[in-house]
Amino acid sequence: MELKIYCDGGARGNPGPAAGAFVVLADNKEIAAEGKSFRVATNNEAEYGAVIMAMTWLLKNNAASVVFYLDSELVVKQLNGVYKIKSKKLLPLAAKIKKLERDFSGKIKFENVRRGKNKRADQLVNQTLDKPRVT
Repeated sequence: MELKIYCDGGARGNPGPAAGAFVVLADNKEIAAEGKSFRVATNNEAEYGAVIMAMTWLLKNNAASVVFYLDSELVVKQLNGVYKIKSKKLLPLAAKIKKLERDFSGKIKFENVRRGKNKRADQLVNQTLDKPRVT
């Protein structure tokens, strides 16, 4: 079974209160979705956090192959090795994703999509950010 996973992350302020979300589709039907608050983070850190959340979910569920769709061209190109990761904060997040990727027995691809194609994940990020924060 091939899955499509849409990921998004965002911060109100950059850095600021942040959240990440992912949506999993199988045969174009939503089978899982989750949003999670992060403390203070940048948009890119939140985007990486969303991929980590989705990869963690993926390791608990079966799939032969997965295509991750992100609207952050920077993060996609970094995860695909096209761009070097220079940020000291992003390096450990990317390393965690690569470790999770090695633990997955199927095939994984990362692709960039326009923001309009990532509406559901974006909606979950905003819903999560709108929730009252517990300190």
